[in-house]
Amino acid sequence: MERHFEHDLETLSARLQQLGGMVEEAIGRSIEALVNRDAELARSVIRDDERVDQLELTIDQLAMQIFARYQLAARDLRFVATAIKITPDLERIGDHAVNVCERALELLEEPPLKPLIDLPLMARRAQEMLRRALDAFVNHDADEARAVIMMDDELDQRMESIFRELLSYMMDDHRTISRALRLTFLAKYFERIGDQATNIAEMIVYMVEGRVIKHPRLSTDA
Repeated sequence: MERHFEHDLETLSARLQQLGGMVEEAIGRSIEALVNRDAELARSVIRDDERVDQLELTIDQLAMQIFARYQLAARDLRFVATAIKITPDLERIGDHAVNVCERALELLEEPPLKPLIDLPLMARRAQEMLRRALDAFVNHDADEARAVIMMDDELDQRMESIFRELLSYMMDDHRTISRALRLTFLAKYFERIGDQATNIAEMIVYMVEGRVIKHPRLSTDA
């Protein structure tokens, strides 16, 4: 029984890492499709999202089977609970990569509004947050998870800066409005990816330390 239990936990961890890798790759490909105005790459990211959805369901089923089969000690219980909590965040990040590609395809129908400099920087920062959160999960590293959380303010500031710049385009020339709006959507998608990486990092602190930090005034130890 113990051998089966360890195998199931290892399988759950491996599937989560697989999902995280797929989502991180989707972000990178969506950025590349946007910057290079690559329609076929954008479409491939959209098509591949079904694999992300399917793996999310597989992880949920495995986690529920573990709950049903075994009496879990506190540490293992937190691990499985974390898996259930972070899987939807990973799936939503994959959805945002799809959204980026959909907006990229729409932008291909018009001339470029401006060189894309700040948006790719913001996107890479969001991707870095996700990568480091996944590393923290693999290494059970609460300090690294906290470092990811601290990165979120910078991402918010970048989004606000992009919004202000695009607003000036729209005010100066109404013909830029549709393109500028799509670019603001992109900034918001990358900001949400950062938020979801932050959620994942908060759950990793809980997994490692048994400490809930999501709502500081209400936080308690598990």
